[in-house]
Parts: sequence; structure tokens; C-alpha cells
Amino acid sequence: MKIKQVSVFLENKKGRLLEVCSLLGKSNINIRALSIAETEGFGVLRIIVDKPEAAVNVLRSSQLVSNLTEVIAVEVEDKPGGLARILDILEHNDINIEYMYGFIEKFSENALMVFRFDDLEKAAGILKANSIKILTQAELGTACN
Repeated sequence: MKIKQVSVFLENKKGRLLEVCSLLGKSNINIRALSIAETEGFGVLRIIVDKPEAAVNVLRSSQLVSNLTEVIAVEVEDKPGGLARILDILEHNDINIEYMYGFIEKFSENALMVFRFDDLEKAAGILKANSIKILTQAELGTACN
């Protein structure tokens, strides 16, 4: 139900994103989804990869501050209002979304969104109760191949 996201803290300067992507590429780690949030001095790169633990090890060995966070990847109907339906369910069940971002490719006929919630277990239960497909780490691994 939960998947692992890699968060990397980067100085906001030229070449830092290239460094991360190059390190992962050289280690045969494939990026499947990403999001970058930035401020004036630093940024947070959030990525879903096919080998999250290996990614953190590679990044840390290159002195890049990184960690693993649990998130949920959800199938969203790929039609107008598909995301709004899920957001409505979460809103009516008092679930706070800390952040979210889209997946690079489709897993099925539906789109994928990655969510970070303040209460992951409660959110997962509500999504399941409303027949919303939550992907597992293993399913994402299959999608990555």
C-alpha cells in the first residue's frame, strides 16, 4: 500500500539536479516520478525510483542529504473530474494532503498521483473503502520495467 519516496536536499545552484540524475543513472536506478520544490537557497527533490534504498545509499555516499519517506501512489481516472473525485473523498474525511505530484507514465488506463498525507494509514483506509486503487512498491517495480 505504501511506497518509498526519496527526498534529496539540494543547494539551489547550477548542476545540482544533473549531479543527482547522473549518479542514479550510473547506478542503474530509474526515476519514475519527480517533483522539485525550491526556495531561494535550497530545493527539495522528491523522486520515485525503482530501487529506493539503493538510491539513498548512492546519494549519501556522494555527500547528498537524502532520506526515505512513505507516500501513497493512487490510480486516478484519466478523465475530467477524476482527481477532483479523490480530493472530495479526502476532504470529506478530514484528510490533509501535505503535497502531491503526478507520475511520469501511466500504469494502466488511469493516471497515477503520488500523495503525502499527514495521516497515511487513515488516508489509505479511506481510499480503499472508496474503491480507489493504491499501488504497492512491487506493482511500481513492475511498471518500472
